[in-house]
Amino acid sequence: MEIRRALPQDIRELLHCLKMRSKYAVLLVFVISLVIIEKENNFISRVSDKLKQSPQALAEANSTEVSPAAAKNGSLASLQELDAAFSQLRSQLYNITLQLAGDGDPGPRRHVLLMATTRTGSSFVGEFFNQQGSIFYLFEPLWHVEKTVTFLPGGASAVGSALVYRDVLKQLLLCDLYILENFISPVPEDHLTPFLFRRGSSHSLCEEPVCTPSTKKVFEKYYCKNRRCGPLNITLAAEACRRKQHVALKTVRIRQLEFLQPLVEDPRLDLRIIQLVRDPRAVLASRMVAFSGKYETWKKWASEGEAPLREEEVQRLRGNCESIRVSAELGLRRPGWLRGRYMLVRYEDVARAPLQKAREMFRFAGLPLTPQVEEWIGKNTQAPHDGNGVYSTCKNSSEQFDKWRFSMPFKLAQVVQDACAPAMQLFGYKLASSPVALANRSFSLLEEAQPAWVT
Repeated sequence: MEIRRALPQDIRELLHCLKMRSKYAVLLVFVISLVIIEKENNFISRVSDKLKQSPQALAEANSTEVSPAAAKNGSLASLQELDAAFSQLRSQLYNITLQLAGDGDPGPRRHVLLMATTRTGSSFVGEFFNQQGSIFYLFEPLWHVEKTVTFLPGGASAVGSALVYRDVLKQLLLCDLYILENFISPVPEDHLTPFLFRRGSSHSLCEEPVCTPSTKKVFEKYYCKNRRCGPLNITLAAEACRRKQHVALKTVRIRQLEFLQPLVEDPRLDLRIIQLVRDPRAVLASRMVAFSGKYETWKKWASEGEAPLREEEVQRLRGNCESIRVSAELGLRRPGWLRGRYMLVRYEDVARAPLQKAREMFRFAGLPLTPQVEEWIGKNTQAPHDGNGVYSTCKNSSEQFDKWRFSMPFKLAQVVQDACAPAMQLFGYKLASSPVALANRSFSLLEEAQPAWVT
């Protein structure tokens, strides 16, 4: 760094000029290559078409009897293989050219917040952003904050915890990851920790240079999935965050949209908020499986002859639905500070058309949808069977999103419908009037999404 600063201004300008010229020279070479390949490909295609049209004429010109099968398995097959090879090479060079052009004009830095509640499909949707190589993605970093704030003596009010979440979130979006050291337990030493929650769910924390060599005899509570890494170096992670073009974060711990106004108005951030919602009946069904111990009362009540459901349980459900509805109504009212910064997405729409909804979300956020994201969506939404575990993001999404209908007792669905009717009406979820209607797949419980949900 000191040597670079010691260089005279004119030399630095010369080096910068040479660097830019070399970049555009490489770009020009790829463009020329594309043109040449395109011409060769057109030539091969014309020859191939000619062979398809007149195999008999070729045979007569050579005074040799050639059967159509031989022509197809011989010259035509070879030319078709060459045609396919040239097309593939052209596509690869085109992608490289776009990447080089993008390096020269990276565009504005975007910040994306995926705002949801538990069991709404947020881990699955968050992977769309995690798969984009230019995005620094964090999975539920506010988990640490919740664990610390919740267990303070006397607890913390909803407003107080929301303010803490907001302030931590702002620092994280600005790549100040050191803020988490105040909440991680045990406290990191020399900015090293093996205890960052679900580290393996963030590609950016499991790739070089953040992925340091593994250390023997160090217990990694949260580790990378596809490679062995040493304890997380928060300094390296913060530097990686600053090097990435964009930042995205998903959390189920912020529900009050109004508290995010200071972040939206912060000139250092270009924040886009995507609020993900799901049918509350499906959410309850999923939570009863994922968090079985917390929903024993519900399961006992759903069984015939068991004790009645406690009123506080119903009130908690109603409060959750109302907090989601109030935030969504605020976003859909389009206040000046939130205009163009808020998008409402239903998980069911993502499950039915994942690639289409991914394009819409990326377009809203001002981000490019890369081939890597499209490939991941294709592989993880058309699986023959759902992935193992309640936290799996590998699903046959078009078939599984409403399977809860066939296992939920109707009286349980009625409780949810009574408690969450205003939210369900806002989000376009239809009420089931009978057990038959609930389990009848031909009866859709979903109205069409509204264009006004993108503000």
